[in-house]
Amino acid sequence: MNSFEEYLQNCLNDIKDSKVKEAMLYSLLAGGKRIRPQLLFSALKAYGIAEEKGFPCAAAIEMIHTYSLIHDDLPAMDDDTLRRGRPTCHIQFDEATAILAGDALLTQAFHEVLKSDATASQLVSLESLISSYSGANGMVLGQIYDLEAEGRCDVSIEALQRVHEYKTGKLITLPLLCAAVLANHEEDFEVWKSIGYAMGLSFQIQDDVFDVTSTCEELGKDIMSDAGNHKSTYVSLLGVERATQLAQEYYDQAWQHCLALRIDHSAMKPVFDALIKRKK
Repeated sequence: MNSFEEYLQNCLNDIKDSKVKEAMLYSLLAGGKRIRPQLLFSALKAYGIAEEKGFPCAAAIEMIHTYSLIHDDLPAMDDDTLRRGRPTCHIQFDEATAILAGDALLTQAFHEVLKSDATASQLVSLESLISSYSGANGMVLGQIYDLEAEGRCDVSIEALQRVHEYKTGKLITLPLLCAAVLANHEEDFEVWKSIGYAMGLSFQIQDDVFDVTSTCEELGKDIMSDAGNHKSTYVSLLGVERATQLAQEYYDQAWQHCLALRIDHSAMKPVFDALIKRKK
């Protein structure tokens, strides 16, 4: 990942210096697990393609993920003050700058993906996927479902799954589909969608467990915002033990779907294992 981090550090070089650019870089380069790039690179390697082919696409997805975190942390959303062990963007700068930095990262993502070494048809597919999976039919839809569920005591497991199928799962699925496009294996889309769905739910359930079993310092973020915003979580509905079991079950489902693909499964196993064994 070191070469990708170097790529990421330079991908905004053509943007004019401003407070907005400073805020964009502050959040984009704040670290993080880079889960979505790792998924894209692993899927490419599983198809026998070098991960460097996916750098522009991975950077674009990371920009979208970062923009979503900036906006999610705003007072109008979760009102968080800590992200990745540092003050959130609106705390470090100001609310208006944070909004603009998120806007800029989102739009820059569509410019960035065009740097991919791909055919015109593949570029159209990548742009379409990024728009669909991050927008009002994707991640954003999950965010409004999440906001609508705040303060409600009648949220079911099924409703919670719908929230996170979109809010978390769509950006987990996106890099897998982008890898299939870059590898010319769009016939594998449906299997990758099943993998992303199950993996996204497992990932979110783990986060809910960490929020009640870890400290703020360990996670590098505020851990009481869900409780403070009166949000239902897998832990509040199921308890820690059952939630932990369910995360494993979804992980196992994702891996079984992966085994159905005609790829080098050994290239995917490390990122799968890293996800289920993560501690934050």
